[in-house]
Amino acid sequence: MTSPADPHTRTWSHINGSSQDVLDRYAVTELCKGWPVYRDASEWKNYRSLFTDDACVWTTWSSDLPVDEFIQVSKEGKKNGVFIMHRECGTLAELGDSRTRAIGKMKATITHRFSEGGVAYDVDCDCRFIFFCEKQTATQEWKAKYVKLFYEKDKVVPVDGQTVPKWDKCELSTYPEGYRHLAMAQAKLGYKIDVNLPTPHDKGLWKRMYGEMENWLEGREVDLHWA
Repeated sequence: MTSPADPHTRTWSHINGSSQDVLDRYAVTELCKGWPVYRDASEWKNYRSLFTDDACVWTTWSSDLPVDEFIQVSKEGKKNGVFIMHRECGTLAELGDSRTRAIGKMKATITHRFSEGGVAYDVDCDCRFIFFCEKQTATQEWKAKYVKLFYEKDKVVPVDGQTVPKWDKCELSTYPEGYRHLAMAQAKLGYKIDVNLPTPHDKGLWKRMYGEMENWLEGREVDLHWA
């Protein structure tokens, strides 16, 4: 479970405020929702428009990739039958004091369909997408420079209501709690899993992620590339 302690050290513009603040936060939340809407539907031009030229994204199965490479491997995965969908469950945004940076927080469920030994099943993973966004000087448009997720809990869901694969518990335990079932199933497809993603069960990475979010909002450099 998550800690009862507030992970933020202060608050930023997140509700109410001036009309411009409300419009900026709305633009950021609209941008965040483009991930599930556009990626799931393979609307790649619309999806690419969400990001800066040099954007980088992280997932369990891709680790960190420049967004153009991520789009390419996503296309290849879909061509090979990889079936990943996203259910958006609520999105809010925080504006930095300069009003040129923002953090978008999108609660979502990743649902990935698998088939193993003739058994079809889904792995559902509850997570929070964190969008590190910046307002472009020339256009005044909001774009995402980084996207990284908190992975909070996951489960195996039988498609027929009763049948799921049997996995070795020792092997399963080698993956982080929060996304270990998703990681196990994706590893069986040949993906190299990133095991250094923040979960509420790893307080070090959890706190580090919040620290980088605050660095971003306060205009400082951020480091999201964790070995």
